[in-house]
Amino acid sequence: MEWTKEQRYRKMDDVTKEEIQALANIVNQCPWRQSFHIQPVTGLLNDPNGFAYFNGEYHLFYQWFPLGPVHGLKHWYHTKSTNLVNWENVGMAIEPSNEFDSHGAYSGSALEHEGKLYLLYTGNTRDQNWNRHPYQCLAVMNQNGDIIKMDNPVIGDVPSGYTDHFRDPKIWKQEDEFYTVIGAQRENETGCVVLYRSDNLVDWQFVGEMKTDLENFGYMWECPDYFEMDEQGVLIFSPQGLEAEGDAYQNIYQSGYVIGQPIDIETKELTHGHFLELDRGFDFYAPQTTMDAKGRRILVGWMGLPEIDYPTDKNGWAHCLTLPRELSIKDGKLIQQPVDELKLLRSERMEAEKIVRNEAITLEDFESETFEMIAEFSASTAKEFGLELRVGENEKTVIKYDAVEKKVVFDRTHSGQPFAEKFGTVRKCKLDAKTVSFRIFVDTSSIEVFVNDGEEVFTGRIFPDKNSQGIRLFANQGQTSVKVVKWEIAG
Repeated sequence: MEWTKEQRYRKMDDVTKEEIQALANIVNQCPWRQSFHIQPVTGLLNDPNGFAYFNGEYHLFYQWFPLGPVHGLKHWYHTKSTNLVNWENVGMAIEPSNEFDSHGAYSGSALEHEGKLYLLYTGNTRDQNWNRHPYQCLAVMNQNGDIIKMDNPVIGDVPSGYTDHFRDPKIWKQEDEFYTVIGAQRENETGCVVLYRSDNLVDWQFVGEMKTDLENFGYMWECPDYFEMDEQGVLIFSPQGLEAEGDAYQNIYQSGYVIGQPIDIETKELTHGHFLELDRGFDFYAPQTTMDAKGRRILVGWMGLPEIDYPTDKNGWAHCLTLPRELSIKDGKLIQQPVDELKLLRSERMEAEKIVRNEAITLEDFESETFEMIAEFSASTAKEFGLELRVGENEKTVIKYDAVEKKVVFDRTHSGQPFAEKFGTVRKCKLDAKTVSFRIFVDTSSIEVFVNDGEEVFTGRIFPDKNSQGIRLFANQGQTSVKVVKWEIAG
């Protein structure tokens, strides 16, 4: 179905309760609804926004178009949790309602200050000729969860030298001042990040462009996120327009980071190492982090990508968020591990130990649709070894290690309903290791794989038949010792 501009930009005031209920009925009949990931009640979810620990709870908002699986008039939807596992749908948080966000409440972030949660976001507007003009807008949430939008934008203009691709503010506090980074595009159509400063979250001064070594690195940088950890500065962002290089940059758009010295606010200089991808899989974009009360830096990403059709589209919804990941730094690299609280999802436990030689072994009684699994491979002589998950008559998702190329491989060629095939059905990355462990979370229509304690991560949507629930171990041209532990996750 082709959506017209009028359909994409309908106000919720013009939508009847009956229409929303009818859409919800279609969505709820979808065989690929997730059981333990954040997903939209109807319509399309994209970027995580406003991730913050506030008033004793985790608050996580996301970009939301309620009326269908397309990018239309964006709202902020609000979820909250006490444990990062069980999320409560609070409902609509920010609705486009004035001349500064008339065509969408776009992405942004949140910061607690003096007992309130300040939500800084990009208001998207279009003129009669459909030219874009962005505003950076502020809304404030009190401890009762009431949200009030400020009447006027706090940053009303795009600084000279930059186009109207200017969005996604991420705020933080450093000593007594507040800062925000904003994703931008220079007038020569290259991507960058700019920096603003404020002493009260309302009056913002343009500091200038963050200076990096990435002068000509894609045409737009979306969703920047700057933080400091272990006395190092980390800049996460999503550059658009990178050409594929070997196994890298295989998706339509990428998300990654640089690590270096903490930013010098006066010179705006970020001295850093190479850009590294955060996730080596198929469906990951626009991540955002927060610091919680335990001092952990936690990341959540959008498990999806723009401009790609997904099999759930015909069921009136699209996308979900990743599981929360705790970040740490090791050897100049971000390590991502599932937050400890995810162990709360575990129910029935099973384990097996096998030596696999030139064969595929079905793990009897391990069949499952939603589960967590840890598989450790050691003493391997095989040229390749790994797992086949969600195995059915003609379906399987393969997670393996190629010992010849020293690469981890995620292969969804036969995972079920095909989609986005023009971007390939295999993802790989280098890993030089004697022992290989995969910690895997499988939901109804997704897989997240944490390799060797989060040294690499692969995220991907899969759309298998409900009856494809088998699990197999395999080794080719040699043998491997495998220890497997699996927990059911009850939907």
